[in-house]
Amino acid sequence: MTREEAINIIYKEGLKNYNLNEERYNKEDELVIKRETDTWVVYATDERASMITGSKKIFTNEGDAWDNLVKRLRADKVLREL
Repeated sequence: MTREEAINIIYKEGLKNYNLNEERYNKEDELVIKRETDTWVVYATDERASMITGSKKIFTNEGDAWDNLVKRLRADKVLREL
């Protein structure tokens, strides 16, 4: 999936709590996607805005990283609605 496709899904489905490669400090309980040198990284933060141990996934393919982010955001939405 492309960045544009992911952003469209995020807005259409009302997904929340994300950081899309923004140059800012992480917030509490959000999913982050960041571009690093030759990879894309997706991870979750906790109530202290720190990366949750074991949540970091590294991708060499940008599309796979966006797929993973959307999948996690959808899961987060289901949990918030319970």
